[in-house]
Amino acid sequence: MSLVISDDLVRASGLSEHDFFLEIVLMLFRQDKISLGKASELMGMHRMQFQKLLADRDICVHYDVAEFQEDLKTLQETD
Repeated sequence: MSLVISDDLVRASGLSEHDFFLEIVLMLFRQDKISLGKASELMGMHRMQFQKLLADRDICVHYDVAEFQEDLKTLQETD
C-alpha cells in the first residue's frame, strides 16, 4: 500500500519531506505501533543512530523480550 500526502500538507507543516516522514515514524513508534527495528529501518538508520535520535528527543525506548531475543540472535550470527 502506498500513501500519498499532499505537498500542501507538507508545506503547511513547515517541515521538509524527510522531517515530515520522521515525525510520522516517531509518532508510530511512541504509540507502540512499530518497533524500534522497523522505525530505524524506515528511516534508513542504524538502530543505534535511531536510539540516539530518540534520546535527543527524550523519547523512551520500548524494548521488549522479543526485541531482546532478536538482538541476541543478531549478535550470535555475527560471531
